[in-house]
Amino acid sequence: MHPIPLQRTLAITSLFYAASLWGLMWYPYRLLNEAGVGGIASSFFTYAVPLLALGWLHGRELHRARGRWMWLAALGLAAGWTNLAYVLAMLQGEVVRVLLLFFLSPLWTVVFARFLLHEKLNRAGWAVMVLAGSGAMVMLWQPNGDLPLPTNRAEWLALSAGMMFALSNVISRHLGGVTEGAKSVSIWVGVAVLTVIGLWRYPGELNFIEAAAWNVWLLLLGVGLLIGSMTYAVQYGLARVPANQAIVIFLFELVVAAVAAYYLSMERMGLQEWVGAVMIVTASLFSGHMEDDQVKEKRHV
Repeated sequence: MHPIPLQRTLAITSLFYAASLWGLMWYPYRLLNEAGVGGIASSFFTYAVPLLALGWLHGRELHRARGRWMWLAALGLAAGWTNLAYVLAMLQGEVVRVLLLFFLSPLWTVVFARFLLHEKLNRAGWAVMVLAGSGAMVMLWQPNGDLPLPTNRAEWLALSAGMMFALSNVISRHLGGVTEGAKSVSIWVGVAVLTVIGLWRYPGELNFIEAAAWNVWLLLLGVGLLIGSMTYAVQYGLARVPANQAIVIFLFELVVAAVAAYYLSMERMGLQEWVGAVMIVTASLFSGHMEDDQVKEKRHV
């Protein structure tokens, strides 16, 4: 067995890996949208790839976890809405603003983790949370004094995705005895269920199939494989990192997406955005001090 410090390092690294990829994932979804593949359809096909390719590997794990099927279903639906709403918001809104609303999720995580996991923060942890939240607020602040509230459908989707993201992370931690594979399959199934409902309501999203070029299918396959790896990485990390710490690490996605938006879609970051980004990165770097000392002691017993 690896020493605990190495496990923690691998877990944190896996979360940074997932956050970095998610910070870039909006771009291929926009390319797919430009090729005629709507957000609901692209979400369905990209999540069907890991479900069909890897889901069968975890049949026994799901069977062993059948006693907790309600929590697995809750995880699937929460994560399913997170991913679908995230993609739709990215296609309809501005990358940076969508992510800023999405990453108000640390506030929801504190609430969910307190009631479901009984996790507490020490003083350093609260300082990290304040720094991360302040960084997001700096980037959201409007000169006219308007509150950072959603102003359109994309932003409401982003806010709801952030809430469900926080809930899914906390539920994943609550399912501590369930393997990462079983939880990953639950997430893929959750996205599939919600997107099938969406396609039933908007069947026109499937019209691209008749004229889709081979490179469109190749892109769908590639994104699906990346999503599979990210799901595993997230579940591995969440099983070993407290929810409050994980949500701050995920904020690194915001910085990656902001830089990518600057170079890929010509969305400019001003001084205000850069100051907020620095605050968020700093909070991520110090997130290892967020656990209450009693929680740490229990973890190492």
